Amino acid sequence: MKKEIKAAPPSGAEALMRAFEEFKSANDARLAALEKGRGDVLLEEKVDRIDRALTEQKSLLERAALAGRRPGLGADPAVSEHKSAWNSYLRRGDVSALAQFESKALSIVGSPAGGQDGGYVAPPELDRLIESRLKQVSPMREIATVRTTGANVFKKPISLTAAGAGWVAETGTRTQTSSPTLALLEFPTAELYANLAATQTLLDDSFVNLEEWIASEVEEAFAGQERAAFVSGDGDGEPKGFLDYDLVVEASHVWGKIGMVKTGADASFGTTPVDKLIDLIYAPKSQFRQNARFVLNRKTVSAVRKLKDGDDRYIWEPNDSGGSSLLGYPITEIEDMPDIAADAPAIAFGDFARGYLIVDRAGVRVLRDPYSAKPYVLFYVTKRVGGGVQNFDAIKALVFGD
Repeated sequence: MKKEIKAAPPSGAEALMRAFEEFKSANDARLAALEKGRGDVLLEEKVDRIDRALTEQKSLLERAALAGRRPGLGADPAVSEHKSAWNSYLRRGDVSALAQFESKALSIVGSPAGGQDGGYVAPPELDRLIESRLKQVSPMREIATVRTTGANVFKKPISLTAAGAGWVAETGTRTQTSSPTLALLEFPTAELYANLAATQTLLDDSFVNLEEWIASEVEEAFAGQERAAFVSGDGDGEPKGFLDYDLVVEASHVWGKIGMVKTGADASFGTTPVDKLIDLIYAPKSQFRQNARFVLNRKTVSAVRKLKDGDDRYIWEPNDSGGSSLLGYPITEIEDMPDIAADAPAIAFGDFARGYLIVDRAGVRVLRDPYSAKPYVLFYVTKRVGGGVQNFDAIKALVFGD
């Protein structure tokens, strides 16, 4: 008797590739019908359905990869004296053991040093745990440069012009070269907060890792605020987003502004969409293209997924890791990017590691409040974050307008 052999189900990456092949076939049929002047509603619906399935499959792969990188819920590390005192404060509100650490506490404006109004500075482990979790769910933290500082304002000197240089023989006369023009960029940090609620039963449970609980609760709250601020924040009490700077046509680009390429048509790619994307790719100087990427939201990804080049090849491609590329450059999806609309900078391109700086001030503060919402215990968690463009040559935008 012949033994039946069952094929193994496709892996996540294989399923993504198969879904994309199905998408291409359906979209090709839709385009062929349009060329013959016979638009097919059923084909349109099929393409949209596969497009949604493709997006969901890609999201599943990204979430699976995220789960593999997320810090585990293992047992508490070795308890230091500070951490033991911190644990007593979180569970029982006992501040007596924290007194010896007050002199080392980081103060914030309007709060007494070590005072109850501003809460207490958490041990470094919680700081690192929150930053680690934020990196996994905040796309900008994945692609930008992140610095930790002990001050409210991070100052970075930059050179606007290169230092003079030249060739000279071993015994030749060396003339004095010109000095570089320097400027000082300042990145102030703003307070980001979350208000958490816990039951006393949760706090009494010795098996609950309270630091892990706090980190997981503030993760999405902080990440959602950060995502919006890093893209379009106005810099007033929040980071300054890269799209909040003045946008100027690339031919007139000057330092302090973001260069842009226009599609030539309101709310659309115009008649030559691929050409406009290529123009965007070549807007930054060559040194910024090597590690460059596209940044856009999922609605815009859905639009570019249907585009083809002059050789009838799709310019969007999935990869084995669950990511995707556009014209050979990786894509980072950030939901807070604008949708395609009149004069909207819906696509950005460049080397974001060199172009955008995120600043974390060391020290997460937690204020325990058992009175305001009885029978719950509230935890007011604050951290200071800043951000802004550090190199205006590294990031460019595609604006959907004429």
